[in-house]
Amino acid sequence: MRKSSLLAIFILAGMIFVMIESSKNDSATFDEIAHIGAGYSYLQEKDGRLNPEHPPLIKMFSAIPLLFLRLNFSTNQPFWTTENVNDRQWAAGNSLLYESGNDADKILFWSRFPIMALAVLFGFFIFWWARKNYGAKTAILSLLLFALSPTFLAHSRLVTTDLGAAFAFFASVVFFLKFLENNSKKSAVYFGLVFGLSLLVKFSLVILIPFFLILVIWKLIENWKLKIGNLALAMLIALSIICIFYIPLVWNYPPEQNLADARYTLGSYKTAQFASKIDFWLLSNQITRPLGQYLHGFLMAAQRTAGGNSAYFLGEISSDGWTSYFPVLFFTKEQIGLYILMLIAIVFSFKRRLVSRQNAILFSFIAYYWVWSLWSPLNIGIRHILPTFPFIYILVSGAINKVRPVFIFAIFLWMAIEIAFVFPYFISYYNEFAGSFKNGYRVATDSNYDWGQDLKRLKFWVEEKNIDKIYLDYFGGGSPKYYLGDKYEFWRYEKGSPPAGSYFAVSANSLVGAEKLYYWLENKKPVARAGSSIFIFSF
Repeated sequence: MRKSSLLAIFILAGMIFVMIESSKNDSATFDEIAHIGAGYSYLQEKDGRLNPEHPPLIKMFSAIPLLFLRLNFSTNQPFWTTENVNDRQWAAGNSLLYESGNDADKILFWSRFPIMALAVLFGFFIFWWARKNYGAKTAILSLLLFALSPTFLAHSRLVTTDLGAAFAFFASVVFFLKFLENNSKKSAVYFGLVFGLSLLVKFSLVILIPFFLILVIWKLIENWKLKIGNLALAMLIALSIICIFYIPLVWNYPPEQNLADARYTLGSYKTAQFASKIDFWLLSNQITRPLGQYLHGFLMAAQRTAGGNSAYFLGEISSDGWTSYFPVLFFTKEQIGLYILMLIAIVFSFKRRLVSRQNAILFSFIAYYWVWSLWSPLNIGIRHILPTFPFIYILVSGAINKVRPVFIFAIFLWMAIEIAFVFPYFISYYNEFAGSFKNGYRVATDSNYDWGQDLKRLKFWVEEKNIDKIYLDYFGGGSPKYYLGDKYEFWRYEKGSPPAGSYFAVSANSLVGAEKLYYWLENKKPVARAGSSIFIFSF
């Protein structure tokens, strides 16, 4: 037991070292601008008007170190009260990082560090639970798969809700299973606290409720001993946690502004007018405003999910989504070593009949979440199925722990070498099935490949080559003006070729999203890349 704990600490220490070192030269990704500015404003201003479509917990947590940096940030600017609620978050984030005399790189590091610490805590929680239920060897193997996952390494270094959501899903399922196991009031309280906090991480956590109801019905059919009163207590605690956390978000948020913002964002919400009216009523009453603000964000998130998002996938651009999107990304964005271990696990499970009740529940959660994801038109990244990964790691590890140690060691050594090889470009990672991280943009971009993380690396390239002017089409959360100053000029396909003798840099996301419009790049090859995602052409 002690040896496994020490080994787990060693693995997690290596993981956080890799995360810190790999993130140092990553510029802000697209969503980070909104989340960092919003989180800081929640704590500093006690006002939740920015980025309501995501719950506040992760944003507030990541902003805690920023309170000690004495940052310049003023709300006496047009963005604070602008009618277009959706634009506020971007203007506020840009103001905080790039337009107020602050050190943007210092803000990025300190706001990302709590997310990295949360990833370490998540890893240890996976290890602890797997050891308790499957043994030390399974726990160590599960932790290794977590620590060597390029997807987790990529998104555990960013101020987004994805790492937190995966942790919240895992913890909610674990504590709900514990509640079903003993039916005690104590376990109901623990589950209520965890589920309440989880609902403050990602609105999509509500999809767990139907899954939990299925398990409750199963429990009732099985032995009819479930105490419904304790389940009601857990739900009441979860609701109370939400209200308590949302009180500071409406503290200095003028009620009339709050209601006007909700009417603006939900006014065109045709599919749930009744829910919108309930939300407007809640926001009109001082006591119920915290719950109304939560519902406001939930409805915004539901509206966006239903509407999809324009994305590139295998040569196509659509906002309708693809059924094959997540399966293709799952088998191209994780390491080949994992798929080999999954295949072995499937063979061993059938041979040894390793279909325990607990394994069946974990597998049913994976299937349930995947069905929901395949149905959703919001196809903007493998990060949206991240909550299923820890359960996959545990099921695989539990099935292969009797395989010859030499073979398992060889697989994990291969995986570790591949992580070292792709360092620090974890966002852009694709395995050899997709042509590696250099060519993965041909499969899918956005947060799968190019989220704007390489702008600082473009700055380094410009300085190294002593270039006076570069033309740029950039996608991401960084500020070209902040990093490049007068050395860059905004340029896009409609302007045609840039002047002769110049350089043109374009983000992969912008390039594949308008590939046919960049006809003047058809016969040209990049002379260099900034990082993995910004292509540089010479004219």
